[in-house]
Amino acid sequence: MAPLADLYQVSMAYGHWRAGRHRAPAAAELFFRRPPFRGSFALGAGLAEGLRGLRAFRFSAADVAYLRSVLPSTTDDAFFDYLATLDASEVTVTAIPEGSVVFPRVPFLQVKGPLLVVQLLETTLLCLVNYASLVATNAARFRLLAGPDVKLMEMGLRRAQGPDGALSASKYSYIGGFDCTSNILAGKLYGIPVRGTIAHSFIMSFRCLEEVQPQDLPPRAGGDPVDLAGLAVSWLQRVCDLLQTPPSKANQGELAAFVSYAVTFPCDFQGLLDTYCVRRSGLPNFCAVALALHQLGYQAIGVRLDSGDLAQQSKEIRGVFRACGAHFQVPWFGTIPIAVSNDISEQSLEEFRREGSEINMIGIGTNLVTCPLQPSLGCVYKLVEVNGSPCLKLTEDEEKMTIPGMKAIYRLYDAAGHPFMDLMALEEEPSPSAGQELGIHVLGQLGETTKVIPATVESLHRTYFRDGQVCEPLPSLPEVRTHAQVSLNLLSPAHRRLHEPQPYPV
Repeated sequence: MAPLADLYQVSMAYGHWRAGRHRAPAAAELFFRRPPFRGSFALGAGLAEGLRGLRAFRFSAADVAYLRSVLPSTTDDAFFDYLATLDASEVTVTAIPEGSVVFPRVPFLQVKGPLLVVQLLETTLLCLVNYASLVATNAARFRLLAGPDVKLMEMGLRRAQGPDGALSASKYSYIGGFDCTSNILAGKLYGIPVRGTIAHSFIMSFRCLEEVQPQDLPPRAGGDPVDLAGLAVSWLQRVCDLLQTPPSKANQGELAAFVSYAVTFPCDFQGLLDTYCVRRSGLPNFCAVALALHQLGYQAIGVRLDSGDLAQQSKEIRGVFRACGAHFQVPWFGTIPIAVSNDISEQSLEEFRREGSEINMIGIGTNLVTCPLQPSLGCVYKLVEVNGSPCLKLTEDEEKMTIPGMKAIYRLYDAAGHPFMDLMALEEEPSPSAGQELGIHVLGQLGETTKVIPATVESLHRTYFRDGQVCEPLPSLPEVRTHAQVSLNLLSPAHRRLHEPQPYPV
C-alpha cells in the first residue's frame, strides 16, 4: 500500500530524513473546504479502507528497488534501507465514524505520528476517502429526493471510471442509501444485495413463440406441466379486449421472450415493456403472461421502463394493472411494482415527485457513479502541528488558509435534537457540556464572539488506529448504511434540503 503515493511525497520524506527530522512528532488533518453539489453537507466514507491501508503500510523490496530507479542517483543508499523498515506502528488515527454527516473545514480524520510517515500517508488517505465520500454523498442526495419508500438500484458498472471506480461506486452508494446493485462482484465482495432481470437484447432475440423451448411449466402447487405459451395467447386476447387494443399489434417475438423468461424464472418474472410499444405491445404481452402465471399459482414481481415520459407512463400502467386486477379478480395485480431507468438524474427524481408518479423502484447509473454535477470532493490533508508547535498555512487565497493546532471536535445539538453547529477547540481546552454558555467564533464571519447554549454535546472523533492495529471495532457495511441514514435524518430540514440550504456553521 505504501507506493500508492505521489512521487513528491517520497521526495519530501527524503528531505526530512536528510535533515534528521523524520521522527519529529507531527499531526495532520483531512477535510474538505466546500460542501459538494451546492448543498450543506457530505457523508464521510472510506474510513475502513483507509484503516486497512494503514495496517498494510510498508515498502516491499520490489517497492524500494523501484524507488531507487526513479529518485535521483545522488539519493543516499541508507534512505532506501530506512524505507524498508517503515510501517504505521507509531501512527494514531482519530476520525468521525464512517457514514456520519460531515461539514466543510471539520477534520474527517486526524493523523499523528512521525513526520516522515504522516507525510507519506497523505496521498493514500486522500485517494481512499475523496471519491468514497463524494459518491456516498451523491447517493444520499438521490435517496433524499426519492423518499424512504422508493427502492434505489445502483447500475453504473458499465459507465464507471474503470473496475475500481465501479466497485467503489457500488459500495459507497449502498452506504449513501441505495438498496441494491447490478454489480455481481460488488455483491460478492461486500454482501450488497444484487438485482437484475433482462435487457432489450433478450426480447429482440425472439421472433415467434415456436422459438420458446420448453413451453411447459408445472403449477406451483404441483401437478402436470401446462403449456404456458398457449395459456398466454388465450390471456392476450382477453387482455386486449379489456384494453380495447387489437392483439395483432402485440409483438409476437416480445410475447415469446416474456414466455421464455417466465418459464425459466416463474417466481421472478419481470417484464421490460418498451422494446417496441408499451401501450399496444409491451403492456398487454406482460399482462397476458403474468395472468397465465397467476393461473398456475405464480406472481410476477414487476415491470421496467427504460424510455419515454417515465412518470406519465407509470401512471398509465398502474391504471391498466388496477383495471386488470379488478376485471379478472386478481387483487395483487394492481400493486405490481414499476421500475424505471434511462439516464436518471436528480432533475428526473424532482420531476417524478412533482408529477406524482407510480414508480416503485429506480435504477441509476451514470449520474450516480460519475458524479457529473461535481466530479471531485476536493478533500485536502494539511499539517497542523510539528514538534508540538502549531503549523499555519498563510496564503493570498483566504479559503486555503489552515487552522493550526490539534483539535477536539464537538457537535452541538438544539432542544429538538438537530445539530446546529460543529465546534473545533484545541485539544487542551476543557470539553463543552450541555447547557453551558459557550463563546464561539463562526468560521467565515468576522466580528465579535457569539454566545450559544447547546442542549446536547457530542464528541465526534474516536481513536480507530494505534500501535499498528485497528483499535475500534469497525461496523459492518449495513451498519454504516443505517448510521448514514440516521445521521442525515437528524439534520434540520433547512440544512438537509438540496437546493439553497441554510449554511451549517462551524
